[in-house]
Amino acid sequence: MPDHSDDDRTASLMTPAKLAQLKVRPAPAASPAAWLDQMAADAGSGHIRRLLELRQQLEAQMRDRDVRAIATACHALYEAVDKLDFALLEPKGWLARAAGKGKEAAATYLAQHERASRAAEDLADEARGLQRKQQAQATATERLLMEFGVEIRALEKIMDQGARWLQDMRNQLKTRQAQGGDAAVQEQIRQDTARCEVLVGRLKQLRVANSAAQDAAERSQDAASRRASLVENMQQLLDKEWQGSRQSLDALAEQATATGSATEGVDRGRRAQQDLRSALQQAGQDCSTLQSQEQAATDVLAGLQVPLQAAA
Repeated sequence: MPDHSDDDRTASLMTPAKLAQLKVRPAPAASPAAWLDQMAADAGSGHIRRLLELRQQLEAQMRDRDVRAIATACHALYEAVDKLDFALLEPKGWLARAAGKGKEAAATYLAQHERASRAAEDLADEARGLQRKQQAQATATERLLMEFGVEIRALEKIMDQGARWLQDMRNQLKTRQAQGGDAAVQEQIRQDTARCEVLVGRLKQLRVANSAAQDAAERSQDAASRRASLVENMQQLLDKEWQGSRQSLDALAEQATATGSATEGVDRGRRAQQDLRSALQQAGQDCSTLQSQEQAATDVLAGLQVPLQAAA
């Protein structure tokens, strides 16, 4: 007499209650075999459909992000700072002073200084705008990524459960085939073997979709983290590098306004200029890297539609 303990254990892996928890589309209750066929074909479909919704929302968020404006503002300040000509502030000889060249040179430097100050104000405006947008979007992005992770983990559990069910069924089939039987028994073995193949195909679909979803989630998370870092670093650049350098540059401008030249502080001005150029160059590179990373994440999210739709 055959041992039914294996059959009971197999059935316990996929009960109607568990099927409902997995949000699988309900199958017509024609027969246990029909239910199992539907189970094999539809496992995880509810989670796949939810991932399709989340994918669309996350892609829309990614497409709504652009750092070109602040990158342009960084470049403009870099150019303005780079053009500061401290040689214009060197004391002039009596002949040059008599000809008014000292005042002319000082006026040129002051115009350069003014352009740098305006460029810094423009960058500060862009940084504030970026920070406001980041604050508005960060919570929504975090929620979407969290839900993404929940659905991915749910699919992993289903795939693991399906793999166990498949292995258990195959072991039973080997035993049943060895035992032989009449035509009806052989037909049932054939149907169960076909059902195993349906589940094999379904698990392959889920693995492809889940792997693509994991890649998209990781890329999106990396891009979100880099954007948060950029916002923080940009504010630090303005609060630290620019404000620190500005003291030296403003002091030189005051001397130039009063005397037409600067007898001290020029070396500090040149060091401040170099520090600012380095910081702004790095900020520009960070903007470019973020733009590329977010574009890559957006492309991966767009491509995720295909494997998810195939598994839906």
